[in-house]
Amino acid sequence: MTHVLILTAEDEPELPGLEELPTSVQVSYARDESALREGLQQADVLVVTDFRSGMIERCWPKQPSVQWVHATSAGVDALMFPALVNSDIPVTNARGVFNRGIAEYVLGAILMFAKDTLGNLHNQRLHRWQHRETHLIHRKQALIVGAGSIGSTVAELLSATGLEVVGTARSAREISGFKAVYAQHQLPELLPNADYVVITAPLTPETKGLFNSDSFAAMKPSAYLINVGRGPIVHTEDLLSALRSGHLAGAALDVFEEEPLPENHPLWDHPNVMVSAHMAGDFIGWRHALGEQFVDNFRRWQAGESLFNKVEKK
Repeated sequence: MTHVLILTAEDEPELPGLEELPTSVQVSYARDESALREGLQQADVLVVTDFRSGMIERCWPKQPSVQWVHATSAGVDALMFPALVNSDIPVTNARGVFNRGIAEYVLGAILMFAKDTLGNLHNQRLHRWQHRETHLIHRKQALIVGAGSIGSTVAELLSATGLEVVGTARSAREISGFKAVYAQHQLPELLPNADYVVITAPLTPETKGLFNSDSFAAMKPSAYLINVGRGPIVHTEDLLSALRSGHLAGAALDVFEEEPLPENHPLWDHPNVMVSAHMAGDFIGWRHALGEQFVDNFRRWQAGESLFNKVEKK
């Protein structure tokens, strides 16, 4: 009997899509710290849908029975505590499930800014008829910071609209959808040319705080920031200063340093900011897709084959 333990939030339903697991698999849920601590004493596989800070690390046994940890997210920074990182236990993620949803979110945000949709909605609320001219996105430049799986899907969609798409990665390379991909250290020299800067990078020591006052000062005053990566990549106070001073035209933000975004935070009321609740990739049916992806990988694990989406923990 193989035991799969699923860590999930108290108010979250069971993960759908697991119906195709073999009958020899026992699935149980941990919704609080006590149940997680107990479950980790006997689980063979840990599936994580709840990323409450520090919870897994606090409950992690000295000699875990867990042989594989799977995250139902693209980002795994919340799982990278020393005992797991330094172990031989593989970690996999949900790479691929959210790509298209996030890409469509980014395209929607770019079109929203280009066509001044925020201005239209504001005038509509005021019953104000105000004719204006707006921008074409054709031949404008989008800079994607993080040319990984998600960033590549974003690039393919944006390129199809006539945007010139460049990106950054750990090293320069050729990737479909991008006109060029540069090394991450070249970001400062790329920012001045970008009309739209899209963050799709994971949170790492190298990307934490990557966008600060210096980054915003290097961008065009007419440029827009779209963050669908991780909140701590952007220094929030520096972003606010850039928006208020006119060093940045606007921002579409799906992730934040502090989540949920506090009710009294000034970003809620900024006229050139769109706030969404960490939902850019969450399409109708996404939870079922996550379950199916895990089942496919479980079959590989049970057969002794290489796992899909294995994360480089270090």
